[in-house]
Formats: sequence, structure tokens, C-alpha cells
Amino acid sequence: MPTTSPSPAIQAIRTLALVGQTGGGKTSLAEALLCQAGSIGAVGSLERGSTVSDFDPMERRAQHSLNASVLHLAHRGTRVHLIDTPGYADFIGQSMTALEAVDTAAVVINAATGVEVMSARMMEWAAGRRLCRMVIVNKIDTAGVDLAALVEQIQAAFGKECLPLNLPAAGGTKVVDCFFNPSGDADFSNVEAAHRALVEQVVEVDPAFVERYLEDGDVDPRELHAPLEEALRQGHLIPICFVSARNGAGVAELLDVIEALLPNPAEGNPPQFLKGEGADATELHAQTDPDQHVIAHVFKVTVDPYVGKMGVFRIHQGTVTKDSQLYIGDGRKPFKVGHLFMLQGKDHVEVARGVPGDICAVAKVDEMHFDAVLHDAAEDDHLHLRPLPFPVPVHGLAIEPKRRGDEQRMWEILQKLVDEDPCLKVEHVATTNETVVYGLGELHLRTLLERMTEVYKCEVVTRPPRIAYRETVTLPAEGHHRHKKQSGGAGQFGEVFLRIEPLERGAGFEFVDQVKGGTIPTQFIPAVEKGVRSVLDTGVIAGHPLRDVRVIVYDGKSHSVDSKDIAFATAGRKAFIDAVKKASPIVLEPIVKVEITAPEHSMGDVTGDLSAKRGQVSATQSLAGGAIVVSGQAPLSELTNYQARLNGMTGGQGRYTLEMSHYEPVPPSAQAALTSRYQAKDED
Repeated sequence: MPTTSPSPAIQAIRTLALVGQTGGGKTSLAEALLCQAGSIGAVGSLERGSTVSDFDPMERRAQHSLNASVLHLAHRGTRVHLIDTPGYADFIGQSMTALEAVDTAAVVINAATGVEVMSARMMEWAAGRRLCRMVIVNKIDTAGVDLAALVEQIQAAFGKECLPLNLPAAGGTKVVDCFFNPSGDADFSNVEAAHRALVEQVVEVDPAFVERYLEDGDVDPRELHAPLEEALRQGHLIPICFVSARNGAGVAELLDVIEALLPNPAEGNPPQFLKGEGADATELHAQTDPDQHVIAHVFKVTVDPYVGKMGVFRIHQGTVTKDSQLYIGDGRKPFKVGHLFMLQGKDHVEVARGVPGDICAVAKVDEMHFDAVLHDAAEDDHLHLRPLPFPVPVHGLAIEPKRRGDEQRMWEILQKLVDEDPCLKVEHVATTNETVVYGLGELHLRTLLERMTEVYKCEVVTRPPRIAYRETVTLPAEGHHRHKKQSGGAGQFGEVFLRIEPLERGAGFEFVDQVKGGTIPTQFIPAVEKGVRSVLDTGVIAGHPLRDVRVIVYDGKSHSVDSKDIAFATAGRKAFIDAVKKASPIVLEPIVKVEITAPEHSMGDVTGDLSAKRGQVSATQSLAGGAIVVSGQAPLSELTNYQARLNGMTGGQGRYTLEMSHYEPVPPSAQAALTSRYQAKDED
């Protein structure tokens, strides 16, 4: 088994995630950095499937990243942990979790296409996690690119604090430093002006340096390490670096920037750990001290049919060694670290120890799960990171195994795949008896199905799931039912009077006991509630879950001999149904936020189609390269097979994302169809 050198001092560790839109060249850039640092002998190729990070057979076939890949390299005595992330919106969960493991987010932008949707999203999320940020402009050797205009676009999108740290020179075949170097020739702009802008931006965070700069007219950049790190922490400076992974321009210089200027684990903003739950949670700052007790965060889980479950984690405090005893979250039984790894794509490189800042992995721990905090002290129970705002998966497929009897095996495989991706969800819908898997888009779910077939040899059939309609009431109403049954022996008797009231959308369900004088004995109130709740999942008018209603039980009758739980459960259920039918019930449908990226010439077709499908356009945004983003809302029922429609309107160049927004009443014609269908089925 390969091994790597012992952990360096914390000051000699850097952590960096390459994020941004697909097509930016993140994987090629990671490959160039590894080669430049001597970690690999030659640069791999996406076309040949020989890159270190895109090692999965499905990634090689697709020629783009599907998973976040963890890599590491050494440069001038500094260990750099590098995470290469996917660029498609369908796999954004993999990119977002990478932000939890690094001190710096590097947004990689294609020089030819400029700032795109994923680039803007990742910059926003990185700012929300208080990460140091930088922009890497790749493919600077592309013919005809206007890099000066691109810098203006970056500053317009992300702020004037985005300043070039170096500039392209000699037609994009090399770059010239602007921070340490006060003069030189560049393809555009002016090195001296760029140097002055950088120094002025950095000294602004330190009044002492401002005074020196005003008096002397310049400050030696080698003295500016502390204010530079402060500027990065505050987001007061977002450096722009220019590279070409294809011809190697700027790659060596980027390694130097990572080593000399980016923060080490002790210099970055501390992660946002919370101790406790809910409103009582308090913030806790991990200390980058190898001698403290261990605090590490699991940001990635993989499940391999042969290797088992592996957790990949960033160490924030303490030292993890082989034979360490670690607890998983609030677990009471520790596991022993049998082997400690650092990852190099698919290779597991065994190491003796990991210190704060290191990204390591352990395998064959079944209890491991995404977002777990690993620790070795009981005092760190109930410790977790502030949750990430993951997009809600709403793109669903009903799924069942091809072979009868494989239901349990299919469910177990789905759970393993969901463990790996926080933006996948699987549930069994009781009302339709369907197993439905939810993802962020068609590509997301197609990839899941391919993994089920290729990796786990589980063949399935799929179909669109039933739309998750809901029922609710719009008016207060009263309901009553007397349940009386006599069959020769002991009988059944229970009578219930109740009121119902509509609640705000999303409030759920409330049950209130206002019975006075024991007209319904206390021991039967839970049975009444059980009967009422039995209606919530099946609904009353269309067979869909009933929500946003308050039920107030206020009177009833009982019998000293014949009253039983089953009698009051039946009476409660039928009284509730009686009240719902009087309360002007309606069917609600899910409304989703939709964001469509398409060529500019397709804008009219896209917006017109959305409006024709009961959708509303809320905003449009122009992107570089002749693309537009259309944002709006639409009923989920109108977006079935939407990708096929979008392909037809955009010549296959369109893509979209969905995010759950809220519920609204369906149109009267749709409600009539839904209720009549349900009544016909009920009669059958």
C-alpha cells in the first residue's frame, strides 16, 4: 500500500476547492497542478479517461465530473489538499459539501464563456460559509477572448474587490505577477496599476500600513502577509489568477500563489460549529491545535460494494492517528482507526497521522454518515456544523425492481446511494404504494440508475410518480358521528363532536382537546386523535394527504360497557370526514421555482412555453457567450418530461433546475378531474 510523508506543520498546509460551471476546466487544471508539483509524471486527458480525479468509469464515459474528488500534492514543503468538484447543477450537492472541508474556494471560470450560473452560485455559497475566495480564469489561450472585458464582468458580478493577482503576457503563453512585481508587460491593463491597486486594497484593513503607504507611496508586499490574510478573511480582496491548463501558462505561478498567499488552517475563518440543538445551540470555535482533543467533520461518504463505507473528513482540531478511538456524533461506542488514508483520486495513500487542516479518510465503518462530527471526548457530543442550504430535490421517479422479490435489496442499494449524496432522497409513498427517488434533475437521476445497474447489478423499471398533491380546507366547519354496533355480545359505542379550522399554508396539523365534564372519558381521547390522524394520509376528496387543519374535539358521549378505543377511533375518523366535506375542501398542487439556462435566441420560446404551462417568469439575466437565465415559478405537474421540451426549444443546449417553493390551489377544472377520478375508484 502506498504511503506518504508525515504531516507537515499546520502552517504548511493549504486546502482548496475548485468549483464553478462545467466546462471551466477544473479537472484539467487539477491535473496540471499535480503534474507541475511532481505528484504525477504526465498530465492525463479527459478524452482518454486518464485523469486522476475523474477515475469512475461513468465519469470517464461522460467526460465530466460526477463526484467531488480529493487530491493532494506537495510544493516547496507545503502540502496542498485539493478538491475537484462537478460543474453541473444536478451534482451541486457534491460541490457544496466540498466547501465544508477547505479554507479557500477557487471559482474556476472559462475565459471564453465568462461568469455563468454555477460560478455565481458557488461564489455566493462560499461567501455564506465565510471562506476565503479567489477567481481562476482558465483557458486564457483561447483565440479571440477579451480578458479585459472579462475582468470587468467578474467585478460587476462579484464586486470591485476582485483584483488581478497576475496578468497574461506574450499572447496568453505566460503570466506576470502583479503583487510582488511592481512593473512589467502584460497583454492588457498595466502591471504597475494592478500592483498599486492590490497593495492599496490590502493595506486598507490595517491603519498602520495605510499611514505608511500614504507617507512612503508604497509598502514592500513581503511585509503584507498578515493584512493580506485579513483581507482574504473579510472578503475585502478576491484575487484573480490567469492560467491555461492546456498550455501550462500560469500553472507554476498558481502553485506559488497557493503556497505563499493563501491561508493556512490557522489563518482561515474558523468553521461554524454549533453545540446543542435548536435555539439553545451555542457557537463553538475549533482550535487548530494538534494537542487538543479531536474534532473532525465528515463531508463525504462513499459506499463501495467491495471496500464498504468510507468517510472522508477534514480535521479541525487535534491529531488523528492509526489506532485512534473516535466517536461518531452522539454515538456511545467508539470505532478504532485501523488504517488512516489520504486520497489521490481512486488511490488510498496510507498515512501515520493527520493534523488540523488535513483531509483524511477511514474505511469499513458502517456507522459513518455524511455531516457527522468525529471526536474523542464525551464533551463534544451534540456538536455539528451549521447546516448547508442544500437545494430540495423535487425531480422524482417511481422505481421498482424488475425481478419480484428484489424490493428489499433495491431499497438497501438506494439507501447506500442516498448516503453518498445529500441532494438525493428516497421515500415510500404510502398513499400510492410507490418507492420514489428524488434528485435535482434528469441527469442526476439517470446517473443514479446507471450506478444501480453497473455497480450493484440491480435492474429496475421507472415511471413518473404521482404528483404530490395535498388537500386542505378553506372554511371552519363542524362534524359529528355516532358509532354504535351491536353483535349479540359486547357492543361498540362512541360519539364525537368536533370542529375544524383551516391553518396557514405549511402549518401542518393540530389536535386540540376541549372536552368538558368527561363526556368523552380521558382514556379515549388518544383513540379519537388516532381516528382523526388516520384520515390525514389518505385525504377525503381526492385521495391525497390532508394538511394545514386544526381539529378541536369538544363533546361526545360514551357508554359504561360498550365504549372502547376502536369505537372512538371510528367515530373520530368519520366525524372528521363529515367536517371536511362541509369545510369547502380543495386540492393543492406543488409550485416549484424553476431556473432555465438557454441560448439567448431561445428566450421567447422558453418564456412563452413557461407561461403556457401556468408558469410565471420573475426575472431574466444575460450571461456571457450569448446565454440567458430565465427564473420563475410553475406547477410541478406541468413540468413532467420538461427536459425533452427544453431540448426541442434550444437544440439540446438548455438545462434547468427545480426547487420546491410552496403549494397553491389547483384550477377548478383540475380539481374536478382529480375528485371525480378518486370517487370513481372509491366506488369500484
